[in-house]
Amino acid sequence: MFKIATLNKISKKGMDLFDEKYTVTDEVSEANGILVRSQDMHSMDLSDNLKAVARAGAGVNNIPLDKCAEKGIVVFNTPGANANAVKELVIAGLFLAARNIPAALTWASGLTEDVSAKVEKGKSQFAGGEILGKTLGVVGLGAIGRKVALSAQALGMTICGYDPYYAGGLEEANIFESVEEMIPNCDYITIHVPATSGTTGMFNKDIFDKMKDGTVLLNFSRDKLVKDADLLDAIESGKVACYVTDFPNDNLVDKDKVVLLPHLGASTEEAEDNCAAMAASQIMDYLENGNIINSVNFPKVDLGSASNGRVGIFTKGVADPAAQIAAAVPGVELAGGVRGEFGYVLLDTPEVPENLGEGIIKIVKF
Repeated sequence: MFKIATLNKISKKGMDLFDEKYTVTDEVSEANGILVRSQDMHSMDLSDNLKAVARAGAGVNNIPLDKCAEKGIVVFNTPGANANAVKELVIAGLFLAARNIPAALTWASGLTEDVSAKVEKGKSQFAGGEILGKTLGVVGLGAIGRKVALSAQALGMTICGYDPYYAGGLEEANIFESVEEMIPNCDYITIHVPATSGTTGMFNKDIFDKMKDGTVLLNFSRDKLVKDADLLDAIESGKVACYVTDFPNDNLVDKDKVVLLPHLGASTEEAEDNCAAMAASQIMDYLENGNIINSVNFPKVDLGSASNGRVGIFTKGVADPAAQIAAAVPGVELAGGVRGEFGYVLLDTPEVPENLGEGIIKIVKF
């Protein structure tokens, strides 16, 4: 019997996937698997019972990835499961900025008498532009970025894109080798990259200085990607005409030409269902078969369904763990790989082998 704990409300569509082999527990210390959405896990004690954490969403900055990796705890996310929901909100953000809708709504809702006359007299202050024929720069061409690009293209926009890991699929887009090269061509820019040490603060004074005057910036990824002080200076100078973000903070509240949404990107019933189902399926496949799909701290390893028991071996600092284990247990079917300094090898055998070599941090029987 596997024990599953939830740290946030998880969609019933995902929870219903757990069959009679699973029980849901309120005691996190007893759990073999945890499903989480946004709760911060960095200060949590990680029990020796815990084998896997599944994030029902894409971002994992609320999970201590290195701490989990050191303990051989696999962390999953659900890339693409909420992509359509975020895409639709980004497209809405384009229209919000282009047509000055937030300011117009606020003004119109404050009218109390002689409304029709005041509307006809005052509407010109909210006149905007159309996105047809404008150029949208997409920074990050993963599941969400590609969907945004294709939808904006269908609305008549020209698409520019940048992604160091671009794998094709946007044949009509203009793909650039750097953000700096792309930025000056864009009327609108939308950000779709994870917050890492390499991307934090990537939208700063140097980038803003390269923008056209009057550029609209949309951020539906993470607030850490944009330096707020530099952004506000860019708004003041006219480089940025409007900033639309799904990540409000104290620096941006009540600032002119800033449109704040309350982190609604994945907040649709469909997205929550998709993320929960994907998270549950992945954690079940790991606990029952030892397979790792869409982990953010260990490599992808998949041997299909287990029939006679398996052994998972976690390593650190081993360049080729699969080769090392294969040499120790010849004749056993296995698969393995590395992600950064951490590795994982899955053996199709019910017995735990001996003399596996150095760098082993954890062995798990499935």
